[in-house]
Amino acid sequence: MKRMRQNEKRRTRNRRIRSRARTFVSKASALIAEGDRAEAETAVLAALRELDKTAQKGIIRHNNADRRKSRLMKKLDALAKS
Repeated sequence: MKRMRQNEKRRTRNRRIRSRARTFVSKASALIAEGDRAEAETAVLAALRELDKTAQKGIIRHNNADRRKSRLMKKLDALAKS
Protein backbone atom coordinates (compact mmCIF):
# COMPACT_ATOMS: atom_id res chain seq x y z
CA MET A 1 0.00 0.00 0.00
CA LYS A 2 2.72 2.46 0.92
CA ARG A 3 4.65 1.53 -2.23
CA MET A 4 1.59 2.34 -4.36
CA ARG A 5 1.26 5.75 -2.74
CA GLN A 6 4.96 6.47 -3.27
CA ASN A 7 4.79 5.40 -6.90
CA GLU A 8 1.79 7.62 -7.56
CA LYS A 9 3.50 10.65 -5.99
CA ARG A 10 6.66 10.05 -7.99
CA ARG A 11 4.74 9.48 -11.20
CA THR A 12 2.83 12.76 -10.89
CA ARG A 13 6.00 14.65 -9.95
CA ASN A 14 7.94 13.16 -12.85
CA ARG A 15 5.13 13.89 -15.32
CA ARG A 16 4.98 17.50 -14.18
CA ILE A 17 8.71 18.03 -14.53
CA ARG A 18 8.95 16.18 -17.87
CA SER A 19 6.05 18.21 -19.23
CA ARG A 20 7.71 21.44 -18.11
CA ALA A 21 10.89 20.51 -19.97
CA ARG A 22 8.92 19.66 -23.11
CA THR A 23 7.13 23.01 -22.90
CA PHE A 24 10.41 24.91 -22.75
CA VAL A 25 11.77 22.95 -25.74
CA SER A 26 8.64 23.50 -27.83
CA LYS A 27 8.60 27.23 -27.05
CA ALA A 28 12.22 27.50 -28.11
CA SER A 29 11.53 25.56 -31.32
CA ALA A 30 8.58 27.81 -32.11
CA LEU A 31 10.67 30.95 -31.65
CA ILE A 32 13.39 29.50 -33.88
CA ALA A 33 10.77 28.75 -36.53
CA GLU A 34 9.53 32.33 -36.34
CA GLY A 35 13.06 33.55 -36.99
CA ASP A 36 13.39 35.87 -33.99
CA ARG A 37 17.02 35.22 -33.14
CA ALA A 38 17.39 37.21 -29.91
CA GLU A 39 14.31 35.75 -28.26
CA ALA A 40 15.13 32.30 -29.63
CA GLU A 41 18.57 32.38 -27.99
CA THR A 42 17.16 33.18 -24.55
CA ALA A 43 14.45 30.53 -24.98
CA VAL A 44 17.02 27.93 -26.04
CA LEU A 45 19.20 28.70 -23.03
CA ALA A 46 16.19 28.31 -20.75
CA ALA A 47 15.30 25.01 -22.44
CA LEU A 48 18.87 23.72 -22.04
CA ARG A 49 18.80 24.60 -18.36
CA GLU A 50 15.46 22.86 -17.91
CA LEU A 51 16.65 19.72 -19.73
CA ASP A 52 19.75 19.59 -17.52
CA LYS A 53 17.62 19.89 -14.39
CA THR A 54 15.31 17.14 -15.60
CA ALA A 55 18.23 14.83 -16.32
CA GLN A 56 19.86 15.64 -13.00
CA LYS A 57 16.70 14.58 -11.19
CA GLY A 58 16.77 11.28 -13.08
CA ILE A 59 13.49 11.86 -14.88
CA ILE A 60 15.11 11.58 -18.31
CA ARG A 61 18.51 10.07 -19.03
CA HIS A 62 21.55 12.25 -19.63
CA ASN A 63 21.94 10.98 -23.18
CA ASN A 64 18.30 11.86 -23.88
CA ALA A 65 18.83 15.39 -22.54
CA ASP A 66 22.07 15.76 -24.50
CA ARG A 67 20.39 14.61 -27.71
CA ARG A 68 17.55 17.10 -27.29
CA LYS A 69 19.99 19.90 -26.49
CA SER A 70 22.04 19.06 -29.55
CA ARG A 71 19.00 19.18 -31.81
CA LEU A 72 17.95 22.54 -30.41
CA MET A 73 21.42 23.98 -30.90
CA LYS A 74 21.51 22.70 -34.49
CA LYS A 75 18.25 24.53 -35.20
CA LEU A 76 19.55 27.69 -33.56
CA ASP A 77 22.81 27.54 -35.55
CA ALA A 78 20.86 27.07 -38.78
CA LEU A 79 18.85 30.20 -37.91
CA ALA A 80 22.04 32.15 -37.22
CA LYS A 81 23.59 31.13 -40.56
CA SER A 82 20.54 32.02 -42.62
